[in-house]
Amino acid sequence: MATPAHSPSRHPTGAPSSAADEARDARYENPFAPPDETESPETPRPRSLFGEILDWMLAPLLLLWPMSIAVTYLVAKTIANSPFDRALETNAYVLARQIHPVNGVAELTLPEQTRDFLRADNIDSVYFQVLGTRGELVAGEADMPLPRDEDRPPPGVVVFRDDLLRGNDVRVAYTTVALPQASGAQPVLVQVGETLDKRNALANDIIKGVILPQFVILPLAILLVWFGLSRGLAPLNALQAHIRARRPDDLSPVEAQRAPPEIEPLVTSFNDLLARLEQNMALQKRFIADAAHQMKTPLAGLRTQAEFALRHPVPPDVQRSLEQIATSSEQAARLVTQLLALARAENRASGLTFEPVEIGSLARRTVRDWVQAALAKRMDLGYEGPDDDAPLEVDGSPVMLREMLGNLVDNAIRYTPEGGRITVRVRAERAARRVHLEVEDTGPGIPAGERERVVERFYRILGREGDGSGLGLAIVREIATQHGGTLTLDDHVYQHAPRLAGTLVRIRLPLTDTAPD
Repeated sequence: MATPAHSPSRHPTGAPSSAADEARDARYENPFAPPDETESPETPRPRSLFGEILDWMLAPLLLLWPMSIAVTYLVAKTIANSPFDRALETNAYVLARQIHPVNGVAELTLPEQTRDFLRADNIDSVYFQVLGTRGELVAGEADMPLPRDEDRPPPGVVVFRDDLLRGNDVRVAYTTVALPQASGAQPVLVQVGETLDKRNALANDIIKGVILPQFVILPLAILLVWFGLSRGLAPLNALQAHIRARRPDDLSPVEAQRAPPEIEPLVTSFNDLLARLEQNMALQKRFIADAAHQMKTPLAGLRTQAEFALRHPVPPDVQRSLEQIATSSEQAARLVTQLLALARAENRASGLTFEPVEIGSLARRTVRDWVQAALAKRMDLGYEGPDDDAPLEVDGSPVMLREMLGNLVDNAIRYTPEGGRITVRVRAERAARRVHLEVEDTGPGIPAGERERVVERFYRILGREGDGSGLGLAIVREIATQHGGTLTLDDHVYQHAPRLAGTLVRIRLPLTDTAPD
């Protein structure tokens, strides 16, 4: 069951409209449609808020991580040097206290056991050197590197330096000893050095103990940042889902409680926009309803006058004009009636009160109302109800539900060929707490590709004969939606003429809580 077609052109001469005209008309019909991409250059799409915040959180984290490794390495080296430096310092003091002047020459009185203990190390090589006041070797290694003269500390002060001995890196602690009785121009130099194997091993252990856990902590930190950011933006996603789930004509304000405080100004601005849109649309609907109401009386008078004139003898050409006037005024009157019905259906503040409505009784009364129109086209208009007599009640407006079913039957009568069959059927789906209200005809059917569009206002299938206005199914869908129902179109019918596809329009409505199971 479909609304007939008309040409998409708006030109009164019938000339085909240009692409620019069609684009302009499409924007007029849908003022909320986005602008044509050809009209303005494409602007770059901004990045998502999630990605932007994630970058600002992870980028510093990933940059600070190698810096943390470097700082950890330096701290580990310092910590590893500290105990071994103290040991070297102690050894240097011990050697310094064992130096005495003998006949004006510095001598080291160090027992052999003490000397062996000083060199005892299972890991590192330990070296020492004592140079006299004239720079002569008193004891120890002769090839041990010397500090610069300006770097020599005063007596009793131990200084450390890193140096190279026999191809190995060494850590050296050195001090000076003043011997007034000894001959010479400078104090005695005492140096104790060792290789860095123990230090490096300890530093590596410290670094491993600190750095290796970071390889586990960093991915966990990234996951926690991701999870926390996702949780933090969850209210935005919920708000987005709530707005997307709204019906296109639902202009009620968005609840501010659904939005985080940071975007409450955005929600407030959005609600202000919705309020202005609702006001503008209400003005448009009121204008259409008022205009349609004002047109009813003149159109009825025009049709009456034309029919009255046809009762008197008139020339054939005048008779044809009068018949055309009567037909056109009848079509215009029907369009006005449907415009008023659509305005009532769309107006949620119309003051209609819902009450329990027994669908079976309503369907039978509607069928009786349209029997004469069906008989005029020699059609079989019938009703099929459920097998049991249990009432099928829905919460709704009897006037609007009858208007909805009447539009379906009217469409079926208009587009089903003479001698066809139309069935109004009521089926119960008590397990799902729903009732199916169906209108089945043996007409030409609706192509599958057109079923989404035939419920739009003023849309008519191209090439389809008939005098419909393209509002019938739009009214049906609006009323069904207002009653919490759904509208589906199909051509898989139970019985119809084999040469025609037929149409099955099904309205699903929820049963009342008091309806029997």
